[in-house]
Amino acid sequence: MRGRKPGKFVLDAKDETSLVELLRDGRTPLRVARRAQILLGRANDQQRVVRLSDKVEQDEATIWRVCERYRYGGLQAALYDAPRSGRPRVFSPRRTPGD
Repeated sequence: MRGRKPGKFVLDAKDETSLVELLRDGRTPLRVARRAQILLGRANDQQRVVRLSDKVEQDEATIWRVCERYRYGGLQAALYDAPRSGRPRVFSPRRTPGD
């Protein structure tokens, strides 16, 4: 077997219910929903990283990264991106043909 050996991944019960609710909600962004699927899939002891990567259509490195973010930062860190540095986007008002 190549690569690192997967460690035991433990998901809190309250986090698991939160993830299931997020997936059932119809307004969850796709990026967040995929990360929730990854965390729920890794919580299953029988699920291997390679099979999970095929199921959620993400690279194995992405699965490792999401799981590590959960382990060290909790559920919010695993699901959502941290604010990025730099100037925020500014949208100008829509221009009309007479302008």
